[in-house]
Amino acid sequence: MGRLKPWARYLLLIVAHLLAMGLGAVVLQALEGPPALQLQAQLQAELSTFQAEHRACLPPEALEELLGAVLRAQAHGVSSLGNSSEESNWDLPSALLFTASILTTTGYGHMAPLSAGGKAFCVVYAALGLPASLALVAALRHCLLPVFNSPAAWVAVRWQLAAAQAALLQAAGLGLLVACVFVLLPALVLWAMQGDCSLLEAIYFCFGSLSTIGLGDLLPGRGRGLHPAIYYLGQFALLGYLLLGLLAMLLAVETFSELPQVRAMVKFFGPSGSRTDEDQDGILGQDELALSTMPPDPPALEQTIPAPTPEQTPAC
Repeated sequence: MGRLKPWARYLLLIVAHLLAMGLGAVVLQALEGPPALQLQAQLQAELSTFQAEHRACLPPEALEELLGAVLRAQAHGVSSLGNSSEESNWDLPSALLFTASILTTTGYGHMAPLSAGGKAFCVVYAALGLPASLALVAALRHCLLPVFNSPAAWVAVRWQLAAAQAALLQAAGLGLLVACVFVLLPALVLWAMQGDCSLLEAIYFCFGSLSTIGLGDLLPGRGRGLHPAIYYLGQFALLGYLLLGLLAMLLAVETFSELPQVRAMVKFFGPSGSRTDEDQDGILGQDELALSTMPPDPPALEQTIPAPTPEQTPAC
């Protein structure tokens, strides 16, 4: 495969990506198709039973119109279910969670602006906030990455590991740390607080949030059965969790991308015979290091040899 031309390598990569997408679609269709049909049949049966019981006082057209209005409102995060005295969707914690979902590109879809001014503000806010968030995350990653590199370097020196083995150990350790601290532990807390979700659903929510997938099918409860103080504290905790968790995921992805195996795969699909900017930086760094370790040049010849004194002619 090393003799393949660059265009053939890119074509191979695109075909592999399309095959992976097709495989995922087939698996999801086989897994999710029967439950969706079953739920649809159950919903139709309940709707038919309701219409049979209340046909005299509620015509089918009126019921369909009511359900359509409810679904349109639900698409914007507005629901009339539950206690009518519950706080609105745009209280301060919910608004902060919405802005965090924009700046972290999670986009749960559980809330959406209704007014034209709100939609215009979201466009401007995202256009200005996303670059600022990326700059902040990049700066924090630059500061925190050496902190996570130090234990791996100490272990590599202590156990006399090769560079490839040390990089693999560092990536595995950081991945395990992120999985335990930012996925498993928050999932256990969410599972204990939310009585209507399983542990698998809690893990699914945490991973979907940190990977910025944000399907929005699972969300923390909006204060159902919770004390208001606990509800507000939970919303602020979720806000901090999104920001810190995204930073941890980026650190893990950055560490895995520096593995020799990953770099070799990227180099295989890159243009043959060309050097990237990162490779050029590495070469310059080595040259500068070599120049800095060379002994100083000896003094120039003209500086060591004294200048000849002009001949003194005898006085007349």
